[in-house]
Amino acid sequence: MMKTKHLFWILFLLNLFNYIDRQVLYSVFPLLQTDLHLNDWQLGTLASVFMLVYMCYAPFVGYFADRSPRQKWIGASALIWSAATLACATAKSYASLLFTRGVIGVGEAGFTTIAQPFLAENYPKEKRATILAVFGLALPAGSALGYIWGGYVGMHWGWRVAFLAAGLPGLVLGVMSFTFLKDIRRARQTPADKPSWNDYKMLLQNKPFLLICLAHAMITFIIGGLSAWMPTYLHRYLHMDVAQAGTLFGALVICCGAAGTYAGGKLADKWLEFSPKAYFWIIGLALAALLPPAWVGIQTNRPALALCCFGWAIICLFAPTGPIAAALVASTRNKVHAMAFAVNIFIIHALGDALSPMLLGHASDQWGLKIAVLLCCLAAVPGIVFIWMAARFERRISPAAP
Repeated sequence: MMKTKHLFWILFLLNLFNYIDRQVLYSVFPLLQTDLHLNDWQLGTLASVFMLVYMCYAPFVGYFADRSPRQKWIGASALIWSAATLACATAKSYASLLFTRGVIGVGEAGFTTIAQPFLAENYPKEKRATILAVFGLALPAGSALGYIWGGYVGMHWGWRVAFLAAGLPGLVLGVMSFTFLKDIRRARQTPADKPSWNDYKMLLQNKPFLLICLAHAMITFIIGGLSAWMPTYLHRYLHMDVAQAGTLFGALVICCGAAGTYAGGKLADKWLEFSPKAYFWIIGLALAALLPPAWVGIQTNRPALALCCFGWAIICLFAPTGPIAAALVASTRNKVHAMAFAVNIFIIHALGDALSPMLLGHASDQWGLKIAVLLCCLAAVPGIVFIWMAARFERRISPAAP
């Protein structure tokens, strides 16, 4: 059996470049806008088309991945999204860039659907929130590196070079996945263990699972909107240049996002010793704590205060990362884990970041980007309601849940 630490690091690095390749686009929005003569709606649509393809492809890969060796899906997916990122560098028009962003969605959906349950199955249940939180550190780290990478490289050598440099490492990691990863569940899977399409119907009847997904969708709506537009917000309202805005927001995401992600996972595993609903408490409290600093940060024009407030909001946004993933694993059966994460991906992106970059762009065109960012953050309110309802329905989420 492959050592878990080797498995973890390959998956972690894949996840890191998964987010670098996804987010590098946002830091070069101003450069794309000038070069290709785009409005805010078109920029937002570049983000949204990725999410639309990503969420629609996930249910298909989830079904087939639960019936076949998952390491092959992981490797192929990494090669697809990395090649598509390289193709973004050669785009000559808005239409060609829109197409390549869609192909990135195919590759990244194939990886994300499988990676978290694949990893979770290699660790004991009482450590899953922590290990999934550490794995989830790739989200803030990759997002931050995407902003910093894209902002710095784009400012000095152009947006095409930013995409080119971001896409190359994933090709190497994709080949390593074929060579070094091994699906331990596949080795002991019998024909009776293989899921059917009917299992999707059963997942949709699982109320706690669906409510966790809906709460996650609200978090994803906020993260997606802020990820796409905060570098531009800093550029417009706090008068930073493209490189500075990408670097500062990237630093906030990597420091505050990493702190929130790790703290959320550790607190959830610790709290689980005293309450079977620890995951729900962490998620709900983090969403409630997000709103005050977000409000202050949007209202002030003082850069230092605004960045401090946005940093605290980012901590709160990322704290649910591990608890949500652990709750999804705990609330579903082993044989449908990839399918469960596929349903989760579809819901969180259909109601979350497939819409938010585009809607924020439209709201910005109508009322200004400050109002758009404020409306985005208010999605935390329905998120609190959904996680409270999930806690009411779920009576069995604990380390011993099947």
